[in-house]
Amino acid sequence: MSDLATSDLLSRCSSIRDGLIQAGLFTPPTDAPSSGAALEATQTWRIGLNPLALSSDQLTFFQELGPQLWRFYRAVNRLYIESVRGTQPAWVASWLDQGKPEALVTYSRMKRFRDDLPGVIRPDIIPTQDGMVITELDSVPGGIGLTACMSQLYAQHSAAASRVDSEHPTLIGGPDGLVAGFAAMLRHHLIHPGLVAIVVSDEAKGYRPEMTWMARQLTARGLETSCIEPRQIRFTEEGLRLIEAGDRPVSLIYRFYELFDLPNIPKHELIQYAVKKGWVSVTPPYKPSLEEKSAFALLHHPVLAPYWRTELGEELFVHLTTIMPRTWIVDPAPVPPSAVIPGLSINGRSVTNWSDLAVATQKQRHFVLKPSGFSELAWGSRGVSVGHDLPQEEWAAALEASQRAFPRTPYVLQEFHKGRQYHIDYFEAHTGEIRTMAGRARLSPYYFATGETAELAGILATICPADKKVIHGMKDAVMVPCSVEGGASVHDAVPRPMVSRV
Repeated sequence: MSDLATSDLLSRCSSIRDGLIQAGLFTPPTDAPSSGAALEATQTWRIGLNPLALSSDQLTFFQELGPQLWRFYRAVNRLYIESVRGTQPAWVASWLDQGKPEALVTYSRMKRFRDDLPGVIRPDIIPTQDGMVITELDSVPGGIGLTACMSQLYAQHSAAASRVDSEHPTLIGGPDGLVAGFAAMLRHHLIHPGLVAIVVSDEAKGYRPEMTWMARQLTARGLETSCIEPRQIRFTEEGLRLIEAGDRPVSLIYRFYELFDLPNIPKHELIQYAVKKGWVSVTPPYKPSLEEKSAFALLHHPVLAPYWRTELGEELFVHLTTIMPRTWIVDPAPVPPSAVIPGLSINGRSVTNWSDLAVATQKQRHFVLKPSGFSELAWGSRGVSVGHDLPQEEWAAALEASQRAFPRTPYVLQEFHKGRQYHIDYFEAHTGEIRTMAGRARLSPYYFATGETAELAGILATICPADKKVIHGMKDAVMVPCSVEGGASVHDAVPRPMVSRV
């Protein structure tokens, strides 16, 4: 690489980094946050030289996945409703309601909310040597504003490069795909003229900078939006109003808080009352049954296979059971001597008791243990135990603790799938050098639902050092948007095409 080319790349990375700092979404590792600086941003990561390049076949996989996951959400919703009604096994609703306050369960079952589904779908996907694996689904995801801002910044440099190199990759979703998709989804949920309030809880305050940035983008597009704390809402007999916006009425609330956090949300009961009265709409809906990782376990449960085949169709059912890893709900209820835990085995021997897993060897326990949902430990890679990464005593203790937690916080056991390796170039700010990191990737596509389907708006790639078992945003990770085709600075460690496991 010539000195001139290296200088151009360093300038590009510095420009992207400065743009993120100016937007309030990035804090340089050596900088201590100061009063009012960077909109309280505390995130830091390694700046990649280019978007992560995917093949056209991989792009097709992601484009088709949105409608498929929307159908899956709809099927989970119907399964829960039919379980409550008694036309499907009662234990389905019992599992999905486990640990939830009765008042929230009753509210979620109201007829007026029966068909409501999340407006945002974001799966976390690990590319493996055998194909794509979805580790979980999130309907209250972070990263929308961050990915949107990075898309704009990388697109500016990609556009300049494209004028020189016709083979330069095209950013998936384009520079404004996430902003446009988010705006279209919100407009779909508006029930009458008024403001959109992105309500961010204290638990999720780390995401306020990116949602504040997004609110400004939406307002610039003609959809007046404010990112606020719950306490900034004023309740009246006619509905909800936002004092900071001239005491104007709020028409739609985008819920950027988890349902387990409701007791800590000021005025949350008034918000629910306003929604029930039809004064304001809210997305995602107050449906804890749709925010459980145990949905994967229900998909793989043999007793429910006839339901899934009917609801999804044979082809989609097989496809989803292939890309969603086998998952089990860690229910401590005794298993009868004549029964086994469906599909769970060690060295070909069926498992009849969770204690069998506690004494499994390190090579035998390629599993992940994590809270199913409705817990402060169920997001942001918290509460995750990787079986083969722990000493036997610690793994046994984690498994025992998950069983004790079942009444309030059910856990799931999920197959661990090792991600394939990538080599990616990034900007090392401390030395001003371009370096290469070997790592494993998590791909997070963002889909926005505006009716009977969900469309892809962009993909965030998080590449962590290869020795990390859990892939998530961290200071040592490279985070970039994704493009399609081309991109010489990002290449597979093993040159093999990635395809879905169908």
